Amino acid sequence: MITLILLMLCALFVYYYKVKYFNYWKVRGVKHNEPIFLFGNNLKNILLQSSRVDLLVDIYWRYPDEKVVGFYRSSTPELIIRDPQIIKKVLITDFMYFYARGFHPDKNNIEPLFRNLFVVEGDIWKSLRTRMTPAFTSGKLKCMFPLIIEKTKKLQQTTLAKAKGNHPLDARDLMARYTTDFIGSCGFGLDAEALDNEKSKNDFVDQLLEYKQKGPTVIESMENVNADGKPNNFVFEFDNDLFVAQVLVFIAAGFETSSSATSYTLHELAFNPDIQRKVQENIDDVLEKHNNRLSYEAVKEMTYLDWAFKEGLRKFPSLGYLIRKCTKQYNFEDLGFTIDEGVSIMIPVQALQMDPKYWRNPEEFRPERFSPEEFTNLQKDVFLAFGAGPRNCIGGRLGLMQSLAGLAAILSKFDVEPAPQSVRHPKVVPTSDIVQSIKGGIPLVFRERT
Repeated sequence: MITLILLMLCALFVYYYKVKYFNYWKVRGVKHNEPIFLFGNNLKNILLQSSRVDLLVDIYWRYPDEKVVGFYRSSTPELIIRDPQIIKKVLITDFMYFYARGFHPDKNNIEPLFRNLFVVEGDIWKSLRTRMTPAFTSGKLKCMFPLIIEKTKKLQQTTLAKAKGNHPLDARDLMARYTTDFIGSCGFGLDAEALDNEKSKNDFVDQLLEYKQKGPTVIESMENVNADGKPNNFVFEFDNDLFVAQVLVFIAAGFETSSSATSYTLHELAFNPDIQRKVQENIDDVLEKHNNRLSYEAVKEMTYLDWAFKEGLRKFPSLGYLIRKCTKQYNFEDLGFTIDEGVSIMIPVQALQMDPKYWRNPEEFRPERFSPEEFTNLQKDVFLAFGAGPRNCIGGRLGLMQSLAGLAAILSKFDVEPAPQSVRHPKVVPTSDIVQSIKGGIPLVFRERT
């Protein structure tokens, strides 16, 4: 009798749990996988069998005719958006409803090291973004470029030393070292010339120091308004915690994304030698015009290399998805339902960039997709490797130039080939989150060009 009562209580508890937590998308008419008690739709990720990106890709393809799909991360409802026009609304048009990323459960009590531009929200984010944007202008990038060139020379020397005997090298490790070297130089002045020259200026940290010395500033709040609807003032002070947090995110964001993107591009070029030759011809022709010296202007002229790099980013974006959190109740008018404050929006970048609906033969590595003649407006809407809207990647142009310079330095001196242990279609580490990491690295042979 006691056993029967316990079973009935358990059944009632499960029923109550499902009604309370797993009814959110059903009542709104949004299709979704049947959630599992306590785990929702997230069991494979919890068991470390599948990365978040792979889960999103799987759900994306399960519902090919839907504009949006519901998802439960344990008991928390999330919305996966498949439609480019709705994505544009979330990221750009209706940004004020979705300015948060929601990485931290309590935005008012964020640990000091997480108070960086990538994580913070609202007025602090707006203040940081406004102050940091001048550090990444075209003029600043051009001034930084001599530092990039110094590091590309070291990259060539290191590759030549390590590739002797045609021993395979991990391209991911190689490009990570180059990226780390560049970040140390650009961000902190950690190179011989900067240390020897008292007048040397490293743009990022020096710019942050300037901001700190200016003291408090006042901006219009994006979170709080007066009774008449006008925004309140927000007083922002760039304190020591914020300073350290921005420096750390500059290291982390630059290191992970650039090294991942450049190494995967080399991987694709190794398996597509005809395209690699085209890239090398483009690099050689431009360098010949510039006295065989890399420069800011030379890299800007390497259009086919640029297309190849973006094609690598299309097939394997460093950030496999984008996330936003609804900051106030929002009505999807075209879909006929409303979501509440706090619901997360997931944008499956990896899936969108491999969808044949937008890209013909998406598995094929074809840089010409990014030529002005072929790259359509719709493709621009779903190519989200650098994000979109006010919260796009602030250092995107710097990362692009640094990556292209590194690839040009390698490919002007070396042919890249698959190593015996290379895997044509690498797998993503199941524990990867927003930044994708390839299992086993990217082993390649770097053969010196003759």
